[in-house]
Amino acid sequence: MEEAALSVQNLRAYYVTGHFGMQREVRAVDDVSLSVRKNEIYGIAGESSCGKSTFIKTVAAAIRPPLRVLGGSIKYSFLDRDLYDLDERKLADIRWNHLSFIPQGSMNVLNPVRRIRESFQDFAFPHMGLGRSEFFDVVNRHLERLQLSPSILSAFPHELSGGMRQRVAIALATVCRPEFIIADEPTTALDVVVQKDVLALILETQREIGSSMIFVTHDLTVHANISNRLGIMYAGRLIEEGPTREIFHDPLHPYSRHLVASLPRIGDLTPKIALTGAPPNLAQPPSGCRFHPRCPLATDLCRQASPELTTLSSGRRVACYAVASAPATRPMTNDRMTNDKFKSF
Repeated sequence: MEEAALSVQNLRAYYVTGHFGMQREVRAVDDVSLSVRKNEIYGIAGESSCGKSTFIKTVAAAIRPPLRVLGGSIKYSFLDRDLYDLDERKLADIRWNHLSFIPQGSMNVLNPVRRIRESFQDFAFPHMGLGRSEFFDVVNRHLERLQLSPSILSAFPHELSGGMRQRVAIALATVCRPEFIIADEPTTALDVVVQKDVLALILETQREIGSSMIFVTHDLTVHANISNRLGIMYAGRLIEEGPTREIFHDPLHPYSRHLVASLPRIGDLTPKIALTGAPPNLAQPPSGCRFHPRCPLATDLCRQASPELTTLSSGRRVACYAVASAPATRPMTNDRMTNDKFKSF
């Protein structure tokens, strides 16, 4: 097993509210375990409200009430203890220096009334240990490597295009050469042409500085271009994990199969059949497997007991009784999963 840059074990992060003497829990992240290897881009996919954003807020120690961490552990290779054993001062020391963040929208990190220069000064300068002149020499060289003119330091965010602002956000997140980067759908608001350039920039920068990365997006085509391994989330739980190429070629979980089958293909004119039903209410999740109300392969066992995330002989992990019950001598393939029930997809 390669050394892990991040190890998450049995993480539970709930939104807990109390009104009129009653407590309500929304189980946004419920018993999630995964690891990210060094120099790896680990993708997280899933539809809206599956827990992606809550998960990365939690591993970035960026939670605010009513979100609470109720159990589990989060350990980074650059820390000698659990993330939530650190005080606020230590957390401030590791942010941007060891652990940085690329937001979905650049204006979530750029101050609209401060010049770009001041944003670099606010976030990165305290961690670099350099004089002001030396610091901006480093920033200028970093911007040039990212194909940005140092002249943008004098601009306000509104004076730049959306794609340019997102490049600035990437430069801001990587100028300290952090060991770990968390990217929260950084290309969602961009058009396809700009998205391609930004993805190439993220990939090139990650390789140059040797960082590990969690890359979150619901867009599987983006994962196909950037992620080394892919984790699929549904209703607050990780339901499948494996090399990105293998999941695209042979998805095992019924939900993963639906996601891959929904992708458009050149020359394919067949209609795409929508998945029936809706994601469950995480304040009152269904018993057993949380996907069973929408799954054509569901059995009584699926309705009664939640399947464990099982490691298969191939090294992939999946939480599905239909896959776990398949004969071990042959891998579960698309053809074997194609039956009358599954054709409802």
